[in-house]
Amino acid sequence: MTATVESKKSPAQATEASDFATFESVNPATGEVVGTFPIDGQAEVEAALAAAREASRWWQEIGFAGRKQYLLKWRTLLTRRLHEVADLIHREGGKPHGDALLEAGLAIDHIAWAAKNAEKVLGRHKVSSGLLMTNQAAYVEYKPLGVVGVIGPWNYPIFTPMGSIAYSLAAGNTVVFKPSEYTPAVGKLLVETFAEAVHGRTVLNLITGMGETGSFLCTAGVNKLAFTGSTATGKRVMAACAETLTPVVIEAGGKDSLIVDQDADLKAAAEAALWCGMSNAGQTCIGTERVYVHEKVFHPFVAELLEQAKTIRPGYDDGGSYGPATMPKQLEVIRSHIDDAVAKGAAVVLGGPGAVGERFVEPTIMTNVPEDSLAVQEETFGPTLVVNLVKNMDEAVRLTNATKYGLAGAVFGKKNAMDVASKVRSGMTSVNSVIAFAAIPGLPFGGVGDSGFGRIHGADGLREFTYPKAITKQRIKPPLLLTTFSRSSVDESRFAQLLSVLHDTAGSLPRRK
Repeated sequence: MTATVESKKSPAQATEASDFATFESVNPATGEVVGTFPIDGQAEVEAALAAAREASRWWQEIGFAGRKQYLLKWRTLLTRRLHEVADLIHREGGKPHGDALLEAGLAIDHIAWAAKNAEKVLGRHKVSSGLLMTNQAAYVEYKPLGVVGVIGPWNYPIFTPMGSIAYSLAAGNTVVFKPSEYTPAVGKLLVETFAEAVHGRTVLNLITGMGETGSFLCTAGVNKLAFTGSTATGKRVMAACAETLTPVVIEAGGKDSLIVDQDADLKAAAEAALWCGMSNAGQTCIGTERVYVHEKVFHPFVAELLEQAKTIRPGYDDGGSYGPATMPKQLEVIRSHIDDAVAKGAAVVLGGPGAVGERFVEPTIMTNVPEDSLAVQEETFGPTLVVNLVKNMDEAVRLTNATKYGLAGAVFGKKNAMDVASKVRSGMTSVNSVIAFAAIPGLPFGGVGDSGFGRIHGADGLREFTYPKAITKQRIKPPLLLTTFSRSSVDESRFAQLLSVLHDTAGSLPRRK
């Protein structure tokens, strides 16, 4: 995903009268001002952290059952206001209302899963003691860290940060949330609705501002920080957090591919590639940017792709398939990637250099794109697709894995699709669909390489915001007295004999002399 903490200034302009005192959230499609928000400094960040710590004791003391009750109440409040939430996402981010509705709905589903499954995943449970320690009962439980800082993105302003917020809260943490400077209104609505659910307690706290505000959060002393943004900004976040040994979860960029085997359903594969590459104006970290197609079906696939693309166009409230580029500077990135590919010999079959406008980007599809081009190696984050021919699936996997990223992807095929998916170096892969893993709350979400590390969603996402605590309880007197200064040579000999029985399949250990 693109960065949410990139600079001290935002395209949503700070007011001239008070310079960095406030900033405006602006609809990227129309220029309409959605709202005015404070640019929080270090004092405000520290105050939010203090409020979160104050609420932390209560939030932990009510236990899994209490937290479940409040989280499900929050779920209900958001569900009842679903269209209001979707409309705000639409106005502040520019995406079609239907896409915003889908995003909000999936976020709500994740809240419910985290609330209902936290105790099962994190609660105390018994583990085997082993024969050596058979006199002990062994348990493990997962304890909340304290206060979690969450820095969210603008491209999915409710779904993406919810993967950290809901799972942190369900695990027993309180949260300080900094939404992107491009979507602070959505972040404010989330915090306000949760405050309503918990009767005003400061369990989930809001800070707003630009890059500097996010930097203050990194060094404020939170117990863990979850960041979604560009790889470059993720590295700066890690460096800042290192000053206080604050652990981090990084969900960074992607350069995901969709692989089409010779036995794939070409119509379904083309439809999936087009939607996953163009929806949200291509501003999706797990979206498709590269397509590798088996040589036997390459030409019919491209023909099908172009046929379906005839109906795809950008727009806002006029039935457009996707909205504008949210960050103005991203337009130049998209243009540079197209220009570089063309200069290196790529064939433009739809759109091209002239597709990049002042706010919107027309769909662009290129074939035979050199693998060393920017459009193949770097995250474009625009409504573009690179479609290249491969001789076989081994080549498709090799090229897919040849970037520094490793976030997600998809494979379309029948006979060998699962095997191909398993060979792709990524945190997530869908077979005969796209991004299905994001909609399944029980599955972990995250990447490898420059796509980041750590996980949100699922059991792994709950554990991400905890620390494991081991507990033993002596059930009976130990048969061997080993942890005492009165340990005898007989106990030591019996210990050696027991090890021999357990672990030496070739015979017994030599007798002690």
